[in-house]
Amino acid sequence: MESYVKRTVLVTLLLFCLLTPSTLLAGAVQQPKPTRPATSATPAATAPARLPEAKLISHVLPNGLEVIILEDHSIPLVTIELAVKNGSYTEPPELNGLSHLYEHMFFKQNRAIANAEEYLRRIGQMGIAYNGTTREEVVDYYFTTTSPNIRTAMQFMKDAARYPSFDEREFVREKEVVIGEIDRNESNPFFYLNQEMNSRLFFKYPSRKNPLGNRQTVGGATTEMMRLIQQRYYVPNNSALVITGDVVPGDVLKMAQEFYGDWPKREKDPFVEFPLVEHPPLAKSEGAVVLQPVQNVIINIGWHGPSIGKDNPATYAADVFSFILRQPNSRFQRNLVDTGLVTAVDLGYYTQRNVGPIALIAQTTPDKARAAIKALYDEVAHFNDKDYYTDEQLESAKALLEADDLYSREKLSDYTHTLSFWWASTGLDYFRGYLPRLRATSRADISRYITTYIQGKPHVGLALMSNEAQSKIKIQPEELMGQ
Repeated sequence: MESYVKRTVLVTLLLFCLLTPSTLLAGAVQQPKPTRPATSATPAATAPARLPEAKLISHVLPNGLEVIILEDHSIPLVTIELAVKNGSYTEPPELNGLSHLYEHMFFKQNRAIANAEEYLRRIGQMGIAYNGTTREEVVDYYFTTTSPNIRTAMQFMKDAARYPSFDEREFVREKEVVIGEIDRNESNPFFYLNQEMNSRLFFKYPSRKNPLGNRQTVGGATTEMMRLIQQRYYVPNNSALVITGDVVPGDVLKMAQEFYGDWPKREKDPFVEFPLVEHPPLAKSEGAVVLQPVQNVIINIGWHGPSIGKDNPATYAADVFSFILRQPNSRFQRNLVDTGLVTAVDLGYYTQRNVGPIALIAQTTPDKARAAIKALYDEVAHFNDKDYYTDEQLESAKALLEADDLYSREKLSDYTHTLSFWWASTGLDYFRGYLPRLRATSRADISRYITTYIQGKPHVGLALMSNEAQSKIKIQPEELMGQ
């Protein structure tokens, strides 16, 4: 099984944005990078009165399992995904990485299939694709197959979820696979920038923002620990079954009841018995240089952003403001990229229930690093100026964000993962109201977001550069804090 971990915090998402020809939105939704208009006078995009919203059907079984269905008969494919509210936000240091390790064990031997080879043979007979991901606030698993195989795929998912064997030999192998994944991440210089930001921004509970996991914890894991994860989180009243594609909702609900209806409910909500931690706010700003063998300089400034359930309005404003700044004709891009101070720059917010980070990240050269840092903080100081963006840019950003939702539905197998993400981190009510709330976002909403979470707030400023570059330019921590 090919297994992977989603980028752990928004800084890595934005690094991906800077270093590849694509851009990322809140919640790790990806869209093509817009082409630069010929002039800043290019007409703004305008939204229709209402873009069609995803017609989701949601039904909760008596045992608490939520079944989410998005019907689309355009092609005879179906994706079945099990989403579980698990991930690094459930992990104290002694469990860090076990959600990830459990993900690796999911498509292994279980009550119905004696070994992995048999699993792969049966999967191959259906021409099926399958995989899993571990993030901060969700772990998900999916099958994508032709619609006639939906019943078989539903049964496969049931057996994997409910009756894992945790074979000791397979377990030893998968621990090495996960440790190898950690090795590969540690060979990337940007890993250390991400790690430094994580450890400073979430200083009291850094493991809760690290879905990749800890080498020592993974190496010392036991199958008893896997059973512990299963008993706590792999229960119907902490899970959702997301089915998209060429399906008939009534038939799917009957199958869900047949296969999952007798899955015993956990008597106590795992998040009542094992509450999430409260990440304390930063007491003061910090700055540091991260030395790694890189040619350019990456500047990263991070803040604590809003949490779902505590300040939902700010999350919509965060998405809209980030998208305004992301457009090539924005003042932000013109003052930083068009002047040549940086080669790329972005500001983003990562939607999370348990403190979503805000990250400003830019790429520049050693000789321009000091001027770029000063210019970045100067832009932040002007974010709330009345003329920092126009009414047309505000409406254009909202229109483009709406259009992105439509584009993301073109490949339903990928959109299934998006639905799982929102279900786990925000809940379906938030997701259903997302587009209407975006449309209603005003300048006052954006201003409140900026003043509440960014301007004048404690933050972490980092610069990733080589030893050679730092020995020449001698960037000081105070500079990276904007002082």
